[in-house]
Amino acid sequence: MFKRFASFVAVFVIALFFAACNNLPTATNVSEETGTTEMSQTVAKTAPGFDEFGYNYNARIFNGPADGVDKVLDGKVWGDPTYAKDRLVMKWSKGWDDARFNSAPWTPDAWEDNEWNGKVPGGSGEIWHYKIKWIGSCGADGTPLPDGGYAIWGQFEVILSQGTVANQHFWDAHANPAGYGASK
Repeated sequence: MFKRFASFVAVFVIALFFAACNNLPTATNVSEETGTTEMSQTVAKTAPGFDEFGYNYNARIFNGPADGVDKVLDGKVWGDPTYAKDRLVMKWSKGWDDARFNSAPWTPDAWEDNEWNGKVPGGSGEIWHYKIKWIGSCGADGTPLPDGGYAIWGQFEVILSQGTVANQHFWDAHANPAGYGASK
């Protein structure tokens, strides 16, 4: 039961990351006629510091209430208030950034990390930590992999998934090795 729940949470958190990043264009347009640069959200992507939602694209990190991850500050995460007050820290590698935002191919150095903390006033009370990396074709979501992780989105592996629900600790995945870029 908890494995299904943890898998749902992993998919939910990662889907939030992908969906929130979908709003970013990948190029700035320069007019050949006037030579001026048109403003685009690419400028926001490369602006220093954190935006109002909690994203710092230069540092490749999100840090803030989960409410901001969907880029709508409304006390909800995709319309659901359950996890909105939880703290979320997401970090992603340059390889992830390049593939996701700059149309580069996915490579083994593409990874992301989610740390979810609901032990805050008004939070869900749950704590989860996920490590996900690109590994290439690996099967349907939830397919157990030989190293102890499981497949997600057909190309990614959850190499670490562990957390606490109702003061009970659960391991959903613990690949060996559980490090990014680690080899056997």
